[in-house]
Formats: sequence, C-alpha cells, structure tokens
Amino acid sequence: MSNSSAIAFVNARLIDPATEYDGPGSVIVAEGVIASVIHGHDAPQGHAGIKVIDCDGNALMPGLIDIRVRTGEPGMEPKETLKSASLAAAAGGVTSFVVQPDTDPTIDEPAMVDFILRRARDIELVHVYPAGAATQGTEGRKMAEIGLMHEAGALYFTDVDAPIVNSKIMTRVLSYANGFNALIAHRPKEPWLSEGAVATSGEMAARMGLSGVPALSERIMLERDLALVELTGARFLVDQVSTAEGLSSIERAKTKGLEVFASASINHLVFNEIDIGDYRTFYRLDPPLRAERDRLALVDALATGLIDVVVSNHSPAPAEDKRLPFSEAAPGAIGLQTLLPALIGLHLDNDIALIDALRAVTINPAQILGLDAGRIAEGAPADLILVDVEAPFALREKDILSKSKNSPFENRTLQGKVLMTLVDGRIVYQS
Repeated sequence: MSNSSAIAFVNARLIDPATEYDGPGSVIVAEGVIASVIHGHDAPQGHAGIKVIDCDGNALMPGLIDIRVRTGEPGMEPKETLKSASLAAAAGGVTSFVVQPDTDPTIDEPAMVDFILRRARDIELVHVYPAGAATQGTEGRKMAEIGLMHEAGALYFTDVDAPIVNSKIMTRVLSYANGFNALIAHRPKEPWLSEGAVATSGEMAARMGLSGVPALSERIMLERDLALVELTGARFLVDQVSTAEGLSSIERAKTKGLEVFASASINHLVFNEIDIGDYRTFYRLDPPLRAERDRLALVDALATGLIDVVVSNHSPAPAEDKRLPFSEAAPGAIGLQTLLPALIGLHLDNDIALIDALRAVTINPAQILGLDAGRIAEGAPADLILVDVEAPFALREKDILSKSKNSPFENRTLQGKVLMTLVDGRIVYQS
C-alpha cells in the first residue's frame, strides 16, 4: 500500500498518552502522516478516494516504541534477523525498535550504524534504529566513537549487559556524551557479586540449588553511576531497574534534578522468582527474576511515573541454547509480540490506567530519544495500531514470528489482540 493512500479510521476509541485523551474519535491518515484527528462521536466527512475503516469501538493508539531489542544480525542470524524481528514487531504493535549493539561485529563505529539503518530501509516494515556501543567491542576498556555514531544516527549508547566497571572510563563516556547531549544507558550490575549467578539470592535460589546474586548488587552499581551522572551532568538511562532498592536510588536522583530516566523489563513487571520453580529455562533472565516485593514495587513505580519506559528486552535464543540445565542455559526471552498484551494484563490486574501503562511505550521513549512518534496528532507520523483490548488469546509456538521461540508467555492466556499495524501510513500487519 502506498503512502499516498488515504484512510479514515472511524468509530474508534482513541488512546493517546501524549494528550491524555482516552475516548471516542476518528483519525484520517494521508501521505504517511496523520492528517486529521477528531475527538468525539462526529465522523469525518466522506471524500472520494478515502478508504474508511470502521474500528467498531476498538482502540486506536500510537504504535509502540521498544528501545531494547536484540537480534542476531549481523553475525548470529540463526537466532534472529532484522526481518524476522520486524515481522514479530509488526504483529505485536511495535512500530519502532532500537537494536542493541552487541552484534558480531559490534555496532561501535559509524559504518555499522549505517548498516543497520540501510537494512531497515530495505526491509521496509517497521522503524529500526541502532544503539551504539559505549566502549569498543562493549569490553569496557576504551571509549567507542560515540560522536561519529551519534551523527550517523545512533539513538543512544550502551554496553548492553556488560557493566562498565572502570569508573574512570565511565566518567569519560558520560562527560564526552554530555558535550552533545547524547544519552548513555547502563545496566546497574555489580560484576563480582553477579559473577556466575543465575537467580536472586534467597530461599528460592537456595532450595533449588542455584547460584544467586543479592538484590543489593543492583543498588551498589547504580549508586556509583548516579554519583558520576551528578559529577558530569550527563543524560542517563538506568537500563532495566529490577529491585525496590534501585527504585529508591532513582527517586533520590530525580529529586536532585538529575536528567535520569529509568526503564524496566516487562518480564520483571509480570513475573517473579517463583516462576523459575520448575527450572524452565525460558524464565532464565538477566537480570534474574526478583522477589514479589520487588515486582510490586516496579508496578507501583510504573503507575506513579517513576519508571519512564517499559521494554520487552527481546533476547532471542535458539532451542540448543535453552534446552540445557538451568544454570547452563543462555539468559533471555523474546518479547516483541507480547509486550502490548502483557501491559494490558498489568492494566487489568493491578488497577493501572491503560493510558498510563501505554505512556511508557509511546510518548515517553519518543521524547527521551528525540523521535517524532508515539502520539496521535496532526502532522505526526502515521504509526498507529488498532487493538481489540478485550480479546483473549493463548500464545502458541506456531504463532511466534521470531526465529527463536523462547517466550515465557508461551501457552499463557493473554489479552489484547493487535488487529492492524500502520507504519508511515502503510499497513504492515493485519490479523
């Protein structure tokens, strides 16, 4: 379908966190952008050549923005390609995602940033953006070409799951990035306490005979990071906070006026350490699943806005990497297709307004990363999804479009079915 085709979505429930509007309305899309937004029950006047879609009261909302997605391309294509990830994203209502730089070769110089952007244009499904490595090879020893990658189109800089242990290197990265207002993301993980751990320390890990890491490990590294942010004045994203103690540190930093943002994985908002009880390796995650008190603290932080962004932390792993003893299995789970229904489940189970849950995957990440997306407004990109919020479904392996099938939501009953996904006005998915 070409961008010039005009579509009128009528009889919709518009949900737009950017304007705090959740109510009836209509939207006209033309030339790849939103041409008109009408709040209320008045339908747009008919025009020749406009395709009319009756939404039948279903929700029309901005496409989701997932800022933490790993793929296997380049270098590990059997895990996931950019195309298979894009297909999964479109089916899950994710219209933009950010690829992590721990590929082979690493995205640590401008040519690799350009490669990801060109591949995304060739695939022509959803928007795919690269994050650049903060240090060369994500090894934490020498700063990568952050400035050149920023100019080439990298949205932020991170060493993904590898903590930058050397405080001098971390200070240099933050100071340099601050010179051009670039965003640095860092996983708060104390490396020595975390070494070899596959679960959170406590009764559950002990009973299962699993090596554990204390939840305090997160706060130890986070306090260092926030002190360096205060020193340098840099923009900083706490990558996947997972503990109540970590949230307390973030709240203090925000109170001080530091430009600090926090993300949380949907997995840590939905699951807790009890879920690893049958040694199912699809729940072997990094960070490991935490205690229920931590999960509830994360849910409350999402409701109050302390957590700015929710991510899928899509981490594909083929069967041969998961069909192993729990301690030997690769960490990670896919999540592009389940991010939205899992959020809808949080809305239903925890009395979080749906518009508040969606804010963390639409306008918040858009504003943090400087994207002109995540909103329903005249002139905005026509990145929209039509969703039957009340439709239940069970996720089966045959329904998973990722090349890897390691989903902790497999065979669970979820709620919220994507009916249609538009990117720049093009229909890229229709159920």
